[in-house]
Amino acid sequence: MRKFIAGVLLSLGLSVVQAAGAPADPAAPSLEAPRQVLVMLHVPPAHFRADANYAGGYADAAGRAARRRVAAALARANRLDLATEWPMPALRLDCFVMDVPARFDPEDVAAQLALDPRVAWAQPMNLFTPLGHDDPLFPVQPAAGEWRLDELHVLSVGRGVRVAVVDSGVQTDHPDLSSQVAESANLIDGRQDVAELHGTAVAGVIAAQADNHVGIVGVAPQVRLLALRACAEATPVDTRCTTLGLALALQRALERDAQVINLSLGGPSDRLIRTLIEVALARGVGIVAAAKRSEARGGFPADLPGVVGVIDATDAAPPSGVLAAPGTDIPTTLPHSRWGMVSGSSYAAAHVSGLLALMIDMRARHGGRSAALAEDLVVRPDRRIDACASVLRAGGAGASPCAPTPPIVSAARP
Repeated sequence: MRKFIAGVLLSLGLSVVQAAGAPADPAAPSLEAPRQVLVMLHVPPAHFRADANYAGGYADAAGRAARRRVAAALARANRLDLATEWPMPALRLDCFVMDVPARFDPEDVAAQLALDPRVAWAQPMNLFTPLGHDDPLFPVQPAAGEWRLDELHVLSVGRGVRVAVVDSGVQTDHPDLSSQVAESANLIDGRQDVAELHGTAVAGVIAAQADNHVGIVGVAPQVRLLALRACAEATPVDTRCTTLGLALALQRALERDAQVINLSLGGPSDRLIRTLIEVALARGVGIVAAAKRSEARGGFPADLPGVVGVIDATDAAPPSGVLAAPGTDIPTTLPHSRWGMVSGSSYAAAHVSGLLALMIDMRARHGGRSAALAEDLVVRPDRRIDACASVLRAGGAGASPCAPTPPIVSAARP
């Protein structure tokens, strides 16, 4: 059976990825849970000014030195090693990363540090994982057909909308992505041009180029992608993201004025990630997160108010507050300039990020209202999103042949 499916994929010009048993990249960083805590210290407003390369500097060198002395003193007092520091200007905080010895529990260390009046808060470094598997050997069928993309793209193509893909590395020179990426940044290590499966596949679902005679068409084929590497892959099915990696990517997305942020991942509730997401939502950014079927309201961060939590559409009902979108047997871009099939909530979320970009484009061109994007999503009683009706509603347009009027259910979270 596996040979038959592989043959069908190859006959369609799609590459086959053998995910199981793939060797680890020896140059890749460790994907074990880091024994670290993040210590957040308050700083005066406008203390950091980033340049185009995110190098920048502090306007108050003495203040920066004072904060480093405080962090060093905290590390010594708690028998920790000060590893590195990062500005979080969107939160008016500086983040100091401290290594925790094996004899201590990071949760206990963070709780102790949080008692110090100089500390805004402290937390352990958490791990996040993409939701859904990356096995491409599923039966070949275009899952996005439910949204009738050919007709939908007559209405909107997401022209110029900035979408941040916070994920593993995206192959920026892929034939279907080479003209779609406005910026690529590796926020977890110094390697350049890292192409990984999950990030590349998510990017393709959102933004693969249309009408270039190869591959697929993204949901929003004229968006401008911000490919922000916050996660690392040891194998095609083993991807991990830390609190710090995600936080740096979210901060970069805010600085680059992203209009949509895609988070095809999930993990434990995390204060730093929650706070950055809340800042983004307050600025009107659309946030989409993959949801877990096994957790109430989809788990973190899909369960946050204002975040659009998405799960792959099946016959099973989504968790409360979660929406359903195509996420099974999705043809998309893969590393090494290939295409293949993927399935999972990660790719359902990517569909909705593309859809939000279409809605933003529609609003800009037709003077639609300025309400939260989630409020314009049209949802059927089974919690599946009606893509065409959502785009039309966002632009204040009337009926369209591609969008028969369904019963409307509010998609906005309380």
